Amino acid sequence: MADSEKPLVYLILGAAGSGRREVLVDLTESLADEGGGVAVLLSDAETASEADAKLPGLTHWNWSDGMVVAQWPAGATQVFFVTDGRSSPVDQLEALKPWIEAQGAEIARVLCVVNCQLAEQNPGLRAWYDACVHFSDVVLLNRREGVANKWLSDFQAHYKAQFLPCLFEFVKEGRVKNPQLVLVPEARRMSHWFDEEQDWVFTDAEGDEIEEDEESDSDEEVTVTAEVDPYFERHVSGRRVTEVPDIRKFLPA
Repeated sequence: MADSEKPLVYLILGAAGSGRREVLVDLTESLADEGGGVAVLLSDAETASEADAKLPGLTHWNWSDGMVVAQWPAGATQVFFVTDGRSSPVDQLEALKPWIEAQGAEIARVLCVVNCQLAEQNPGLRAWYDACVHFSDVVLLNRREGVANKWLSDFQAHYKAQFLPCLFEFVKEGRVKNPQLVLVPEARRMSHWFDEEQDWVFTDAEGDEIEEDEESDSDEEVTVTAEVDPYFERHVSGRRVTEVPDIRKFLPA
């Protein structure tokens, strides 16, 4: 669970045009009666939306030399940070951790809004959504009009077969069935990137990974290294080991 004394950040992943801001209108309204300041930080690369006028404390953030440049909204205790829907979610998530720590805040949840129409029409986007789901606590299935029920079932089954702990919820007309279930600050994501405690990997002399409790029982040399999220691993050349598709190739100009 999150530390209630720290400001909370909700990260909102998804492709541009997925209806993320319409969903945020619903989610932020559900927090209106709880007190505390709620604000939204939107990438300045996102095009304007009619929903913007309904978002509380809306301000913008941008990139500079691969770093997040954003001012923490004055008086905010809960900030919804909407990522750039035309850029790599992995690059943004990697840069967001130090920014969040610098604000003295912590992650409440990572939400991914899926444009089901876009994903159904472009099977090559599966790897892009794989990355988003890997980091997400909740996956919100939006833009479902005209999408085959079989595709929706297969999309969810693809991740459930991997025993991923994240929740899948449907969005209908910009609303989720249970906002409180979506917003509860409880981690259900596969990635440990935003965890406060560092995870470690133990390997024996042959380079095979062993359990931590085996380390104290072993007479052989054991190497201990910090765990690296698979999406952040890089080759010597600097390229990521696991690359994601360029989302811009699948979006309208």
